[in-house]
Amino acid sequence: MSEGANGAWDAWAGYTALSGVQATAAKVEGELVYAIGDIHGRYDLLKALLAKIAADVAKRAAGRRAILIFLGDYVDRGPDSAKVVEALLWLQRRGDLDVRLLKGNHEAAMLDFLEDPAAAAAWLQFGGVETLASYGVLSPEAEDGAAGLDRARDELLERMPASHLKLLQGLELMLQVGDYAFVHAGVRPRTALAAQDAQDLLWIRKPFLEAPGPFEKVIVHGHTWISDRPQVFDHRIGVDTGAFATGALTAVRLEDNELGVLQARAPEPVRNGELASA
Repeated sequence: MSEGANGAWDAWAGYTALSGVQATAAKVEGELVYAIGDIHGRYDLLKALLAKIAADVAKRAAGRRAILIFLGDYVDRGPDSAKVVEALLWLQRRGDLDVRLLKGNHEAAMLDFLEDPAAAAAWLQFGGVETLASYGVLSPEAEDGAAGLDRARDELLERMPASHLKLLQGLELMLQVGDYAFVHAGVRPRTALAAQDAQDLLWIRKPFLEAPGPFEKVIVHGHTWISDRPQVFDHRIGVDTGAFATGALTAVRLEDNELGVLQARAPEPVRNGELASA
């Protein structure tokens, strides 16, 4: 990666905007794979994107069982986290799809809050309030202190279906298919995939994004967005396009030596061009 004239980090030099299909050197062992970026409570966009994926699978599957890999951050920020989780459960029950769900840092923060609300109260500051609301739970006021946090946690556990909690507790950290490795945030450079730390897989940014590669495999990730377009490099593919803010939810389709992009868009995005902070 290069630096701008003022010495600022320019992680996006070399960004490739995609249209149609792009040739790649990577293979997926003959599979048909869709990697879906951070949803963040945007059930409306998820529903629209799944319709596009279904139509695409119908044209391309040729007898293959499509693999849908969700890259994490299903909850927080957007208005419909509960509906998103329910939709993922519905997808898992479909026998015609192989649905794999990765853990994002927002799911990790939510689970930490359920375990110890006082220690994990920061979750409320970066999207937890919206997730509580999606389950019909009022966010605690600051003056409520630890008692208010405990009340919110208890109400969330009462209102959240057991199947939702089980899904969140069973999320994967990494998945490998052919020449690709799928994670939420990224990987620690110069560390083998088998030795990666969970904290890095969920939270890493600059050390991973600055690394020129190559990595052990092409890393397909979410977590960091700068616009409503995916980030595509030879060594990594960033699929997060800031759905909660830009109104664009993106999937990357991977086949042997081929990459394509599918996207669902809302009519009025909130904002664009920002580097997300959590």
